[in-house]
Amino acid sequence: MLYTRDRLLAIEDETLAPYAMRASQTRGREHPEEESAFRTPFQKDRDRVVHTTAFRRLEYKTQVFVNYEGDYYRTRLTHTLEVAQVARSLARALGLNEDLAETVALAHDLGHPPFGHAGERVLAELMADHGGFDHNAQSLRIVTHLEKRYPGFRGLNLTYEVREGIAKHETAYDVPDAGFGEGRPTLEAQIVNLADEIAYNAHDLDDGLRSGLLLPAELTQVPLLVEVADEAGIELPALDEFARRVLVRELLGAMITDVILATHENLERNRIQSVEDVRRFPAPLATYSPEMAEKVAELRRFLYQNLYRHWRILRQVGKARHVLRRLFSAYVEMPEMLPPTVQEAAEVEGLYRAVCDYIAGMTDRFALDEYARLFDPYGR
Repeated sequence: MLYTRDRLLAIEDETLAPYAMRASQTRGREHPEEESAFRTPFQKDRDRVVHTTAFRRLEYKTQVFVNYEGDYYRTRLTHTLEVAQVARSLARALGLNEDLAETVALAHDLGHPPFGHAGERVLAELMADHGGFDHNAQSLRIVTHLEKRYPGFRGLNLTYEVREGIAKHETAYDVPDAGFGEGRPTLEAQIVNLADEIAYNAHDLDDGLRSGLLLPAELTQVPLLVEVADEAGIELPALDEFARRVLVRELLGAMITDVILATHENLERNRIQSVEDVRRFPAPLATYSPEMAEKVAELRRFLYQNLYRHWRILRQVGKARHVLRRLFSAYVEMPEMLPPTVQEAAEVEGLYRAVCDYIAGMTDRFALDEYARLFDPYGR
């Protein structure tokens, strides 16, 4: 039996929950084009995202640790893949459209500049008087404008729901400012918000312990970790490598299970029966339970105080700020140093926006190499 696009769309109609977004009901693409014979529109979008230059560059962009710190720490790419995995798990359990959730997850960080949130803050400051910078808006800009892969249009020509999910991505550290339509996004996009937070809470804890910046004895300050460790039979102060892996795995499971049950309860209690019900609801429907939300907030505060503000991490932040500021200033003062394609973009987009796009697209490694090329007197 061949699973054609029509057959796949029929399966969605038969199997998805009433509040799930069906690909057959998409609001469509900005530029009309023929759909694939054996992929739904959301599956086609997913494949387009994966084949972008911006997606490949995530391999060498910072999550917490700069790429050269070690081969085992998460990068922005591995983070994205973990978010996609969690999003699929949530979507499957709630009867949602896995393809839409996965696509939004894979695209949600495309616009992150080098050096993580430190790089984003620098570009936001430098662009404050020139249109600003926000990584959600930059992700949307990449898929609608900067990627050039098709003769008839710029960008990837993704479906409305994917673009909406990118623009309205929101976590404790990401507040959407991309401006895209009215109302709430689909439930698939909402679960990506939680999948993002679930993934980075777990893997940042893992990387913090692996690096030695977080000490096992410190984990007893976090009630959620104490609770998970007790259920898994782990003694936190004596945490070894194997026990660390068990702890992180069980932490992921606890957060994922809570979101599934709490979101289902929200949907049932509020009698949500359609995508339009989701859009019109005044608050997110994909949530933790109130109890878990407070526990996760305590874990987030612990990571902020003990990992993200650790003196070794702050040294990286300081280096990132210095490197990006010097690069930005040099390009603006002497745009002739920019590659010809960026100079051409500056004539259309304006110099500041073109420089911002160029720097935002850099990997950590490329930014450091470029800094050395421009400012190291002995560099070739």
